[in-house]
Amino acid sequence: MPQSKVTAVYDLPTSEAKWVKLKKCTYQDPAGKERLWEFAERPTRSSGGIDAVAILALLRSESGAFEPSTIIIEQYRPPVDRYVIELPAGLISEGETPEEAAIRELEEETGFKASGVIQSSPLLVCDPGMTNANMKLVTVDVPFPEKLEMPAQKLDPGEFITARIVELSKLRAEFQEYEKKGYVIDARLDHFVSGFELAGKLSQSRQ
Repeated sequence: MPQSKVTAVYDLPTSEAKWVKLKKCTYQDPAGKERLWEFAERPTRSSGGIDAVAILALLRSESGAFEPSTIIIEQYRPPVDRYVIELPAGLISEGETPEEAAIRELEEETGFKASGVIQSSPLLVCDPGMTNANMKLVTVDVPFPEKLEMPAQKLDPGEFITARIVELSKLRAEFQEYEKKGYVIDARLDHFVSGFELAGKLSQSRQ
């Protein structure tokens, strides 16, 4: 399959923007001085006040047939003109909770059906100096009686997403291989892996 790439870049008039709007605000700093700030916002935010969810799917075998794993996706992102390694994610629809959105998006992007929600994070922001976009990280349980099976994705037209299963303990090694191929890693996913590795090291140091 041909690789995606940016072929042209244009300035976008605000009146034509569908997914992102540029805003300018004034705010007062601690010294009482009024200052200006520019930022981008999503015009698609639902009345629940949360834009999107990222999904950490914990794949586990109830019989111990495979090591605890998760799902990562490969997706081309035009703003960085690179293929990015990410967690499954998506926008929250009107009237939908973050947890409902996480279960729906996981099935659409990867085909996996979660049996339930393990936990939801507090409200998160990813680049607060640039955008007011926010999200929640929802961890879901995906158990298997025995061996692991890869279901069919349910992608929308125009979506090109490759889903991969990786053992939790092997994610860092996978990232290093991706970097050699010119891929970039989403910060949220890398931060999770860093925390997972640190927890493992601290656990070993106490033994």
